[in-house]
Parts: sequence; C-alpha cells; structure tokens
Amino acid sequence: MTRPKGTKYLAEVYEGRVDTHLADAEAVVLARRGDAAAFAVLVRAYQDAAFRTAFLILRDAASAEDVAQEAFVRAYSHLARFREEEAFKPWLLRIVTNLALNEQRSRARRIGLLERAGQLLSREPAPEPQEAIEADDEAAEVLQALNRLRGDDRVILYLRYFLELDEREMAKVINRPPGTVKSRLHRASQRLRQLIEAEYPELRGQND
Repeated sequence: MTRPKGTKYLAEVYEGRVDTHLADAEAVVLARRGDAAAFAVLVRAYQDAAFRTAFLILRDAASAEDVAQEAFVRAYSHLARFREEEAFKPWLLRIVTNLALNEQRSRARRIGLLERAGQLLSREPAPEPQEAIEADDEAAEVLQALNRLRGDDRVILYLRYFLELDEREMAKVINRPPGTVKSRLHRASQRLRQLIEAEYPELRGQND
C-alpha cells in the first residue's frame, strides 16, 4: 500500500476529487496510528448515513443520534478489525444497524415493563371519591413532570418507583452495572426534584 498522504489530502478527497474507497483506506491507516483528525474526516463523510440508518430502524431522532455517535466510537475502537480491502461505509453501517436493533429490543422490553407497571397500578383499591380526585390530579402532574425528563431518566425512575425493582434487578433490565444504576437513579431523582421545585410547587414533598 502507498504511504498515507495525510489529513489535508483526505479533506480534499471528500470534496469529490479522489476515489472514496481509497480515501477511506488512507484514513483508517492514519487513524490506527492515532491521527484523530483522520478519523474525524470519516465521521464527517458518513455521519449523515449513520444517522439515517439508525433513524429508519428506531424512528426517533434523539435515539438515532445517540446510536450513530456510539457506532463511531465502536468503529474507532475496533479499527484493528477493519480489513483494508473492504469499504468503510458498509462496515460502519453494520455497526450502526446492530446497535440500533439492540436499542429497539431494549426499548420493547422497557415498554413492556411500563405496561406491566400500569396494569399493576390499576389493581390498587379505589380510594374515597374526594381522595380519588386529589390522587388523580397529583398523579397527572407527577406523570407530566416525569414525561418532561429525558428518556433514560424516565426509564430509571419508572423501574424504581413504579415497578419497585431494586438496584440489582434494575441493572439486569437495562444491562448496566449496579453502580451505574445507582448513580443514574440519583441523578434522575435530582433532576425530577429540581423540575418539581421550579414548576410544580403543589407537588413539593410528593417526590421524596
């Protein structure tokens, strides 16, 4: 293989003047040697394709963006496995597809758990009429506050406070270490508390 020509050359390549497959191989060689700028050229070239692939599977822009970013991280850490006779784009998109499908399966499991939580909650004994009205109002506002949090915060709070799972059980559900679950739960609870303090003063004391 010819000697890599450097990141300035690669930037010119992606303006359309040189064969892309050859440019990808050059970028990979440089990136393997620790040239982050070379890998950044690949990111700029294929970030739109990575996002579109993830979005087609997940149908959610935020999740697709997260998957695309994670795919580039995985690709960079596994460059040693990339065979130079392959094209980089299909190799990258295989990583994107696998991550998106994994996220889709995880999402389906989370939705199933939340549906189960709703079924369990619906079996609670009905309170007295006035208590029911107050409870419904409070529940609606709590759910409104929860729904304003980002997705991973909502999931971790649902698992803990709706399903009443302990940290070890939660770790199995979201496939993360118990220590990570504990820190995520703490941060999510803080964000919910801050939101309630700022915008739902009537619920103060309900989220502790």
